[in-house]
Amino acid sequence: MNLKTKNLFFLGKGGVGKSTSSALTSIYLSDAGKKVLLVSMDPAHNQSDIFNIQFTEKPVKVKENLAVKEVDIDYWIDKYLSDVHFQIKRSYSYLTAFNLENYFDIIKYSPGIEEYALLLAYKEIRKKFTDKDLIIFDMPPTALTLKFLGLPKLSLLWLQKLQELRNKIIEKRKIITKVKVGSKEIERDKILNKLEQQIEDYRNVEAVFEDKEKTSLNIVLNPDKLSFSESKLIVDRLDSFNLSADNLIINKYGDGFDVSEIEKNFSYNNLQIFPQSDTPLLGLSSLESYLRTLDSFTIS
Repeated sequence: MNLKTKNLFFLGKGGVGKSTSSALTSIYLSDAGKKVLLVSMDPAHNQSDIFNIQFTEKPVKVKENLAVKEVDIDYWIDKYLSDVHFQIKRSYSYLTAFNLENYFDIIKYSPGIEEYALLLAYKEIRKKFTDKDLIIFDMPPTALTLKFLGLPKLSLLWLQKLQELRNKIIEKRKIITKVKVGSKEIERDKILNKLEQQIEDYRNVEAVFEDKEKTSLNIVLNPDKLSFSESKLIVDRLDSFNLSADNLIINKYGDGFDVSEIEKNFSYNNLQIFPQSDTPLLGLSSLESYLRTLDSFTIS
């Protein structure tokens, strides 16, 4: 995983304008000379509508220093399940009749599959696009995003318990890799090795999420009670993951709103205000024109 490229995640309640805010930020930073990849992780994929360009898994260049791609969640769910199937057959070679692909159409709707698939896509993106200075992630609504961000920590808890259990089994049955033993003992070694590899993998992801030099969490909200309430929920949940918001973005800001309400209720490093636009922000030229009307830009 490339540790140089910085992640910028845009979080918030559905409908607050995460997609527009992340699009504006990607344009601004690319104009500032940063090599930027904007990734739509939201299954709704609003970026295609915002830019008036049909995006796919393959990045599309929309201007100098800026490319946009959409994560095909169904593709990554199938890939995740295929990887699980491969690991099961590899670790438990005696399960030759186990055909998980026959059940993919049902299993893909199981709880937790989406966040694991998104994490798999995220890791692949980080690994593949090492030439980018910044990768901006337009995230799904709150529930799925929080599960995604908390997944490394939760998975580590499970894997460490499984590792403890595996070590106890090995100790009980005196399975030592340096001693020539039967195939079953070799299989058990494979299982322990896989657990250790997964633990290291999730620790690396967790470390990137928690490192402020590598990850920036940006909460987008509107100046209304419902948006405030859900944004506070996001802040509380992030804290339980040992994460915190870096920037706060007030989208659709209008006259009469008291910014001090934000300062009293939220902790953040920078505040970015996107005033309510008189015209729809659709198309690159419209987004660029809107950026020129701003007094300042604080996200970096």
